[in-house]
Order: sequence, then structure tokens, then C-alpha cells
Amino acid sequence: MTKALIIGGGIAGPVAAMALQRAGIEAVVHEAYARDAVGVGAFLTLSVNGVDALRAIGLDGLVAGLGHRTPRMALHNHRGRRLAEFGTAGVRTRGSGSTTVRRSDLYRALRDEALRRGVPIVHGARMVDAEPTATGVRARFADGRDAEGDLLIGADGLRSRTRQVIDPAAPVPRYVPLLNAGGFARVPGLGGETGLMHMVFGRRCFFCWIPVGGDEVWWFANLPQRTELTPAEIATLDAGEFRARLRGLVADDAGPAAQIIDATDRMEYGWPTYDLPSVPRWQRHRMVIIGDAAHTAAPSSGQGAAMAFEDAVQLARCLRDLPDPTEAFGAYERLRRDRVERVVAQGRRTSNTKVAGPVGRVLWDVTMPLFGRWAARDDGKSFAWLYDHHIDWDARITA
Repeated sequence: MTKALIIGGGIAGPVAAMALQRAGIEAVVHEAYARDAVGVGAFLTLSVNGVDALRAIGLDGLVAGLGHRTPRMALHNHRGRRLAEFGTAGVRTRGSGSTTVRRSDLYRALRDEALRRGVPIVHGARMVDAEPTATGVRARFADGRDAEGDLLIGADGLRSRTRQVIDPAAPVPRYVPLLNAGGFARVPGLGGETGLMHMVFGRRCFFCWIPVGGDEVWWFANLPQRTELTPAEIATLDAGEFRARLRGLVADDAGPAAQIIDATDRMEYGWPTYDLPSVPRWQRHRMVIIGDAAHTAAPSSGQGAAMAFEDAVQLARCLRDLPDPTEAFGAYERLRRDRVERVVAQGRRTSNTKVAGPVGRVLWDVTMPLFGRWAARDDGKSFAWLYDHHIDWDARITA
């Protein structure tokens, strides 16, 4: 195998291309949108295990200067009481922890590095179908073009067309009854420890704010939304009305949420939350899926980017060492499936606690301090499975 077609040019696609390049396989990234994603989106968590995956292919230094370190999170109830505090590292990674980065900055850094390394990125190439050929696979695009390669990797996200081509009966994304908002603000005098994620489990809304230095604050909120909105309904959401609704939901909670919302000039708002239950088929013929196309975790997991990076690196190792694509894809799936489905399940559980009822809040106030004290004594051991995960690039893969 010498040439791969990668469908999707977000953050998983360029990393997969660079990992394959290191494994000796040429890759071309095909992106559906005609323009890049610079300036799009709010921010995301880049966990320590995600950076470790990037380190395997020499990309850890690229992201080292992006965003702000967020090594700890503090949980508060609606009265302002601090219930517990947790680190974002395991045992081997103690002293490191997560970084919070603007999505656009991460995308731009990865895209620019892929181009610098000679990876072609084709925009306006929306894949509509793919089929096996005698020696590989052919992708067909909406504008009439097609492309052929020895294999095809779907890094095309939650609404993956590649997933549908591999298995027309594949499950669809599962709605999590939350809407999201977020933004960046300057709040003079707010204070707070730089990089500490303050998570407030409010009466009617979950709110997280992060002091990142000076007067700057990054924040996001999860609003309850029992019924799933259609794309048309989301498109008609009014910024002023949404801000007023969010302001009303946090008004009775202790803390600076209302002040931060008022100080935000431009708010990203209204996108719904989804995850993806277990996808039975990740591969067929010479096609395979990675990242959100295979296993979308709710944002509360903080692992979306990291899981995609781990996928990309592990798949490249398998293709490097196992020349038969069926064997390589099988090895990749064995390395990844149990881990990513555990992350998806954890994200689902966390999302379900975002807006508890009166009884749930009482139980939360009692149990969370106990859990926090246990976690402090545990000293990262319980999270080692997640944060200490390490990929040895030089280790050989066997069938």
C-alpha cells in the first residue's frame, strides 16, 4: 500500500496523513468544505494522552505553545460551595495535565504543518460514494471528480459519509438533551487561579469558566433541551434571545456566570450535543473509519481530539507493519475499540449529571466531596487508564 485517500480535513485528517507519511504511505486529504476552518468554533480540551499520541509522530512541540494549561478542575454546586477537585493527569503523566486550546488555532497549526510536510489538501471535495476496485478503492465526489488509492480512511466526523458507505445500517448519532454555548470574555477583577477549570452544577444550567491570565476568561455552558432541534430550528435561533435565556438560567446560581456572559461580545451558541453508540463495522473492503466517524464521545469527556489522534497513530502503525489491509484494519480495531467505547460511555454518564433535579443535587452535594477525598488519596491511579495511555511508535504490530 502506497497511497491513501483521507476523507475529512478537520483535525483528525491531517494527523492521520502525517502519521501515514511517517509509515511510508502517501496520503491526500479531501475536505468537503470549499474554505478552511480558521476562525470557526470556540475551544476544546487537548488532554495529556492526546499530546502523547502526537509525540509519537513529532507533533507534540507543534501544539506546546497553543492555548492554556488546565491541569485541574474544581466542581461547585449552585450555592458556590466547592465540592471536589480533580487533576487531569494520571500517574505516569503526573505534573502535566490537559491544555485548553481554541479549536481554530489547533486546526490551523495541524493544517499548516501537514502542508509543510508535503501533504496535499483538496477543498470542495465532498465524498458521495466509494467503491472497491481491482487493486484498491475509488472515491466519488459531489462535483463529479473521483480519486483512487490503495485504501480510504474516513475522518469525516459525526455525520460520516464513509461510515454509511461501509455499513448502510450503521447507527446514527444519539442525541444528548443539551444545547451548548461558549465564548471568550474580559472581566476586570474577576481573579481566580489561572488554568483552573471551575465547573458549576447550577440549578438549571451547567457552567464552566477558566481564568486564562490577566482579565481573560474562557467559558462554556450546557443548557437543558429535552427535544432535539432540527437544523432549520437551530438556524433560526436568535443571538439576543439565546443570551437572555442563558442569562436567566444562571441568574439564581452563585458565582460569576452572569457577569461573564454579560462581558462576552461574541458568543458561540446553539449547537446540540451528540454521541455515537457502538458502531458494529469500522471497516469494509479497503475502507476504514477513525475519530468521531467511528466513536463520537460527548464533549464532557474532554477526549474527542485525543481519541482521534490516538486512532490516527495506531492505524498508521498497523498499516506500516501489516501489508494486508484486512489484517491491518483488524489489528487497529482490536487496539482501539474497547478503549474508545469506554470513553464514550464515560462521556454519556457525565453529560447526564449536568443538570440534576432537586433530589439529584442533594445526592451530588453529599457524594461528590466523598469522591473527591477518595480521588485525592488515589493520586491519579483511577484515571491512569485514560491519561497514561502511551503509544510506542517503534513497537511492531503483529496480526
